Amino acid sequence: MMMVDLNDIWLFVHVVRAGSFAAAGRRLAMPSNTISRRLQALEAELGVRLLQRSTRQLNMTAAGREFFERCAPGLEDIEYASASLSESSGEPSGSLRVAAPVDFFDNFSIEWMHEFMRLYPKVQLEFVLSDSRADLIAEGIDLAFRGGILPDSSLVARKLVDSHRGLVASPRYLEHFGTPHTLADLIGHTCLAASPAPHHTTWKLEGPQGMESVRVNPRLCVNTAQGQLRAARAGHGIALLPTMLTSEDLRNGTLVHILPDYQRDAMGLYAVYVHRRQLPTAVSALIEFFADKLARGIADKGEQVCQEHFAREDAAKKGQAGGAEAVSELQRREGVEKAVI
Repeated sequence: MMMVDLNDIWLFVHVVRAGSFAAAGRRLAMPSNTISRRLQALEAELGVRLLQRSTRQLNMTAAGREFFERCAPGLEDIEYASASLSESSGEPSGSLRVAAPVDFFDNFSIEWMHEFMRLYPKVQLEFVLSDSRADLIAEGIDLAFRGGILPDSSLVARKLVDSHRGLVASPRYLEHFGTPHTLADLIGHTCLAASPAPHHTTWKLEGPQGMESVRVNPRLCVNTAQGQLRAARAGHGIALLPTMLTSEDLRNGTLVHILPDYQRDAMGLYAVYVHRRQLPTAVSALIEFFADKLARGIADKGEQVCQEHFAREDAAKKGQAGGAEAVSELQRREGVEKAVI
């Protein structure tokens, strides 16, 4: 029976997750040439090549991929079994590798991480910021924050918050160009978009009559939501942005919510992780930390502002209706009095 050193298999899994010998060496505090020699010995013991090496990249062979898919889950279970023993005190600890979009800390305060690490001093965080979808297993990701509508997968996803997209503009822009009162009015306004179409951009919005579309002609295109936000603040046009992103501006008045009866589909923020029988307490702590922040509305005051705006409009309409009824009643009484006279 073939006896293979489990430590070499563990090294192989970490090299695949890290993407290179150098990256694995930095993560494991081992010389990369030592790791390379150990994997060559593993390949010799197995009698197959697991990795295709080149000066620029490292790829698994078909045999290597099959070996990784069979070995990685078992080693992961061992790692988390060990972590669960060290966490028996109940205090979250250990190193967490977290994947998130590039603009994650534009939308959420980096100060939150200072607060989290103060609450949990034994937890070490490594954020991997990229707009590409990370392979949680292959890249050794403990937790990923993802936005939008998630495709079906074997991963576990917990929705942390919903944020609709609404139309916003700066007071300065509206002062110069007027406020649109119908969706069709947007055609005559300067709008901001993510990327230019040949002649126009179509915005699909849910309104009082259901889903409606309007073709706008953006003069300024910025391929990030943060860039569009800054352009809207500067008065360059009307933008369609998540209320989670525009919350502070709506609160302090640097942006105004226009056509409030129209909105785009909700964009959820999810905490995503690999299905595990027992989630490490450090991962659970970080998820609950973000869930608590968002539940208390710190990042999504925009929704509250919109609701308050609707409430004020309703109150104004009721007040106008009540005033009209009072005037009508007064006129009726005056008419009766005149008739009696």
